[in-house]
Amino acid sequence: MSRKLRAAILLVLMAACGRTGGYGTAPNNLDDACAILNERPGYSRAFRAAERRWGVPVHVQMATIYQESKFVSDARTPFRYTLGVIPMGRQSSAFGYSQALDGTWDEYVQETNSFRARRDNIGDAVDFMGWYMSKSRDQLGIPLNDARNQYLAYHEGRTGFSRGSYNSKAWLVRVAGTVETRAANYQAQLRRCRR
Repeated sequence: MSRKLRAAILLVLMAACGRTGGYGTAPNNLDDACAILNERPGYSRAFRAAERRWGVPVHVQMATIYQESKFVSDARTPFRYTLGVIPMGRQSSAFGYSQALDGTWDEYVQETNSFRARRDNIGDAVDFMGWYMSKSRDQLGIPLNDARNQYLAYHEGRTGFSRGSYNSKAWLVRVAGTVETRAANYQAQLRRCRR
C-alpha cells in the first residue's frame, strides 16, 4: 500500500472518530453513572477535565447533561409550527450536549479563546457548563455542588435566577428537584464504581 493511500485512510479514520466523542446517540443505561462512563470512556476524561478546570463535580455535570440532552450530542429543541403544520423554526438556538444557546456559547468561546470548540463535542460541552456554573457561583453565590440551584441558574440565565423567574414555573422547580435527585444518585454510584 502506498504512503499516500495509508495517509488518506488514516485521515478518514481520524475524522470519523471526532474529538472526545460526538456520539449522536445516548449511552444504553442513563440511570447508571458507572455504566455511562464504562460505555463511553471519553465522557469520563471530559468530566474530570472540566471538574479540574472549573470545580464542578462530575455528578452535577452528568445530571445537568442528562436533563438537557439525555447525552445526545446533536440534540436540538423541537420545531415550532403555525396552524399546526407550517414549520416556523426551532423553539430556540439550544444545541448539543449542554443545550447551549448561540449567544451564551459565543460568549464562552470569546472569553476562553475556545475558537475550535463545538457544542456536539462532550469535552467542549462540559467545559462550557463548568465555565457557566463557575460564573453562577461567582456572581450568585451558588455552590458548585448545588445541582438544583445551579440547574435553575443554567436554565433561566443568571439574571432570571436572581429575579426568581423560576418561582412562577412550577414545572421547572419540579425539574430542578429531579436534577438534584439524579445528581445525588449519580454521586453515590460514582463512589461505588471508583472502588
